[in-house]
Amino acid sequence: PPTVRGHHNATWRATTCASAEAGAAPREQGGAPARYGPAMTRDEATQAILEAKRARGVSFADIAEALGRPKVWATAAVLGQHPLDAEQVDKLVSLLALPDDVRGVLAEVPWRGSFRPDAPPTDPTVYRLYEVIQVYGPAIKELIHEEFGDGIMSAISFNAELEREPAEDGDRVKITLNGKFLPYKW
Repeated sequence: PPTVRGHHNATWRATTCASAEAGAAPREQGGAPARYGPAMTRDEATQAILEAKRARGVSFADIAEALGRPKVWATAAVLGQHPLDAEQVDKLVSLLALPDDVRGVLAEVPWRGSFRPDAPPTDPTVYRLYEVIQVYGPAIKELIHEEFGDGIMSAISFNAELEREPAEDGDRVKITLNGKFLPYKW
């Protein structure tokens, strides 16, 4: 029997023909028994998406438009941080001419925040965001409590935006994090 290769790679697939009868053993086209094996992993799906995006000259903004979602959300989704619904999977597969193997993993609820095992992150851009939270996180936390009371900012009822802001000394990156306040209930 096949083995699971990791907690977030535990998807299994059988190559079946669409007309397989309910309750019948899965069959490939032509009637042969289906082969069971590990599906494409989340990392493999992300790699396939990025390679297809590059090969086709598609931007993250193009992907967001095709999915009908905000650019930051769509980018996070194709990098493995959000599941796509069936319609979004179809649109992404079509836009990037992805293999059908990606379909299952794109629809799975991911292990969010598990994109890299190393902490702090080593990518300079991601590290700077990590550094911002290390430096300003405690101050932001105190200001949230002072302004709203005892609670947290939701990362579920949440959106993020990124804008380029022209400035005389060089363009700036403007990041807006907008999360619903959730009071603690005791």
